Amino acid sequence: MSGALVGVGVGPGDPEHLTLKAVRELRGADRVFVPATVASAGGPGRAEVVVAEHVAPERVVRLGFAMTDAGGRDAKWDAAGAAIADVVREGGTAVFATLGDPSLYSTFAYIVHTVRGLVADVEVRTVPGITAMQDLAARTGAMLAEGTDGVALVPWTAGEARVRSALEGFETVVIYKGGRQLPRLLEVVREAGREDEASVGTHLGQDGEVVAAAAAIDGPASYFSTVLVTPMRDGAPRGGRIA
Repeated sequence: MSGALVGVGVGPGDPEHLTLKAVRELRGADRVFVPATVASAGGPGRAEVVVAEHVAPERVVRLGFAMTDAGGRDAKWDAAGAAIADVVREGGTAVFATLGDPSLYSTFAYIVHTVRGLVADVEVRTVPGITAMQDLAARTGAMLAEGTDGVALVPWTAGEARVRSALEGFETVVIYKGGRQLPRLLEVVREAGREDEASVGTHLGQDGEVVAAAAAIDGPASYFSTVLVTPMRDGAPRGGRIA
């Protein structure tokens, strides 16, 4: 019988943000696979930095991905899936560690698809992880939602129109994948009249962390950046947003 593939969310970057279940799965796995990209220049990726606090290095396997290279993407997914399939085909447990949560904009979805094509009866499990928007909200003291508030999570890559629509229609808006075009992203937030409600977090929980009000940010930032826009609540009565 084949083994298991477990997607483990390791949070945005702080090794202390792993759940007890995540640590148990990491330490109990036969192999722990971690993604690395061209940006890591052959060194450990961000997920690996977190995992290294909890797992012996000889049990960690680095997998290369080409997230910005459409031509090489499929080949990297195939190679990663084959490496994981070698473990689960023999009845072992393979953990794939991913930043944030495995179900949210994660490479884990493509890994599952690939491994299932190689080992049809593989057991697939996921362990949820803390997301960047939760971490940034905690670091800035923001409330993500109260009462009837709506929350929108939009990747900048979906286009400015989607972001504008979210800013107009939701009390709380989270924008991912916009760090490299952060000046334009924040201009859109400003045009919506919500700059004073916005904060930016980059490299959360890791070296080079930046947490600041949107108005204090100048220039582009890392791909691993989060923009959080929450409504001003100063002076609101307790429970005032409850229907």
